[in-house]
Amino acid sequence: MKICIAEKPSVAKEIATVLGATLRRDGYFEGNGYQVTWTFGHLCTLKEPHDYDLSWKRWSLASLPMMPLKFGIKVIDNAGVRKQFNTIQRLVENAEEVINCGDAGQEGELIQRWVLHLAKSKAPLKRLWISSLTEEAIRDGFESLRDGNDFDPLYKAGMARAIGDWLLGMNATRVYTLKFSQGQGVLSVGRVQTPTLALVVSRHLEIENFKPTPFWELKTTYREAVFNVKSGRFDNKEEAQKQLEEIKDSPFEVTKIETKKGKEHPPKLFDLTLLQVECNKKFGYTAEETLKYIQSLYEKKLTTYPRVDTTFLSNDIYKKIPSIMGSLSKVYTKQITPLQSAPFRKSKKVFDDKKITDHHAIIPTGVYPSGLTQEQKQVYHMVSMRFIAVFYPDCEISNTTVEGVSNKIEFKTIGKQILRPGWRVLFPSGTNKEDKALPLFEKGEQGPHEPDLLEKETQAPKNYTEATLLRAMETAGKSVDDEELRDLMKENGIGRPSTRANIIETLFRRKYIYRDKKRVMASPTGIELIQTIENQLLTSAELTGTWEKKLRDIELGNYDPSIFLMELRKMVWDTIQGVKYGASKTIHIVDEKEMKETKSSAKSDKDSRLACPVCGDGSVMKGKGAWGCSRFKEGCTFLVPFEISKAAISQKQMETLVKKRKSGVVSSFKDDKGEKFSGFLVLDKEGVVHVEHKEADPWKCPKCKTHEMVKGKNGYGCKGFNSGCHFVIPFVVGEKKITDKQFETLIKRKKSPLIKGFSDKEGNKYDGYLLIDDNYRVMIQKKS
Repeated sequence: MKICIAEKPSVAKEIATVLGATLRRDGYFEGNGYQVTWTFGHLCTLKEPHDYDLSWKRWSLASLPMMPLKFGIKVIDNAGVRKQFNTIQRLVENAEEVINCGDAGQEGELIQRWVLHLAKSKAPLKRLWISSLTEEAIRDGFESLRDGNDFDPLYKAGMARAIGDWLLGMNATRVYTLKFSQGQGVLSVGRVQTPTLALVVSRHLEIENFKPTPFWELKTTYREAVFNVKSGRFDNKEEAQKQLEEIKDSPFEVTKIETKKGKEHPPKLFDLTLLQVECNKKFGYTAEETLKYIQSLYEKKLTTYPRVDTTFLSNDIYKKIPSIMGSLSKVYTKQITPLQSAPFRKSKKVFDDKKITDHHAIIPTGVYPSGLTQEQKQVYHMVSMRFIAVFYPDCEISNTTVEGVSNKIEFKTIGKQILRPGWRVLFPSGTNKEDKALPLFEKGEQGPHEPDLLEKETQAPKNYTEATLLRAMETAGKSVDDEELRDLMKENGIGRPSTRANIIETLFRRKYIYRDKKRVMASPTGIELIQTIENQLLTSAELTGTWEKKLRDIELGNYDPSIFLMELRKMVWDTIQGVKYGASKTIHIVDEKEMKETKSSAKSDKDSRLACPVCGDGSVMKGKGAWGCSRFKEGCTFLVPFEISKAAISQKQMETLVKKRKSGVVSSFKDDKGEKFSGFLVLDKEGVVHVEHKEADPWKCPKCKTHEMVKGKNGYGCKGFNSGCHFVIPFVVGEKKITDKQFETLIKRKKSPLIKGFSDKEGNKYDGYLLIDDNYRVMIQKKS
């Protein structure tokens, strides 16, 4: 019998169905020569300190550092876990072959190997390695099972990571708690969480200690184009004022015009971190929420494996693109139709085997999406649109640089014009406010201009959001906007894509950081802990990134795990000794009440004014025809007209829009034909306000209450027709055509509003109501 072990019951069920193992047993499925069982995530764990030495059960500085000569594992102390482990152990005892069907990644490998190690499996080991849970992917995976030993380096990297986290976490947490907590509670310190906390604390201190410095910018407007002085900003007002006076009465002359055509490539496909970043920006989802939604889409077979760190696809995926696109076209007909007249584009910026490690980027599988929550729909749409976009042509642009001079003082402006939108047609609201076309200039032309001197101040760095914190973790604290450079730095990031969300949530749970709307703020305890830790190895994002690189090299077979652990043991030893014999103090651990006061204090300054959502520095103020930013003279473009799509916007709706980047429902919008519709005001990341139509809620069948009502040729009917529900409402009843609104009311309330103009058999007109009776027949009730 062949034994398959999946990472959870739901995945085991999918695999068992494909293999024909349809007989349900206690803890496994059986049939067709297979037994398919499962874990519940981790069934086993590294042994605890007291399992090695009973004296280590008591927290004592004298027992630190704890350094087991050899690490062991044990089954987690839980009745359900023990029962399932015993089931697996019994099954593998007589197995002719064991197939590891665990999650296709480092953690998944570790989970399965620990179980098989403790179960003392002697059977040959095979590995199922797939990137989606579709029936086709599972079948293909079983037809090309890999030797389990090929994944030994992956297991060794997972083991090294787990032991490293144990050594540092157990010892550092105990030593800092014993030395600085003074009985208030535990001060948790970890290999990944502590440098992440250090990033947030460092940003907090930068903002707190920031002192704004004034500077001046000299600009001039010529033929409605704004030119900036080439020498840059002025730190001295007198010098800036002097140059302003010199050019006031001098004409402006165009001295150089340079136009270069260029291309903008489609945005990259998503890896997990990039998806979490974009979902935080657009929808405000936390990293953990985004991971939950994309994991659920994977388990519904709608998207591929999510815990990935690449934005590329392997070349062998290209042959599957027509099939995926064909399936997707049922949902995205308008977007995919323009691509179907020619072979799909194959770009090296998308398909590159050298950029693939365990898995490829997150893409849709082509399975039709149904039964999704609003959050799942939004994430699925984001993944699908990125996927479609990479097969569109590049956006062709023209960049024009114009230089000019006035009284020997040189100026420059840059304009950008989209020649062919290419992939940008898919994201019409994503236009960049920097995209601006310039007037047609001629070299040597002269004319009057309007110079101006703007006084500004340097701005403090912004607090992290979860989006920017994820980025910082990925690049070991370095600010990187360039996507190509970001890819190169991934190997040296803090943590792994699959663990970063949990690390951030752990810091929230331990009250080291807290949320203030989208901002991630450091708590007093978090600040004090980082200021107390003197050892850079614990707090440096860059140094922690080098540890991640070594773990990655172990996974690739390029680094000896024993050397990694030897280095880590030395680091832990030195750290613990330094803290044990160093100076002592007390770190105050905030309780729930103090945390609420901290949050309230942080909000008070922000809430005293309605901060501009675009620049973050100005305040929203009311003008003659719109709300705008108080720093509009400095170039902030935020603007909300009093009337949008013929709907008057209230103060409350505007405030909700500014605070949440989306208003409540506005029910008085009108389209170009004057038809009313409901929708929302949405503020995109460029600060532009758009109207978003409110999606109509699906009409549930009033009879079966399970399936949706769908529009057919002659009427509305239940989608569950093939399942036995034959409920139908004709388009025409009593010689009267029924409107969609009347249908909606009838379906939801079982009674329509008053309908005028029914006709009886003799042709007599009358008014009445449509009713759905207790037998789910549609009847007409005459108006009395």
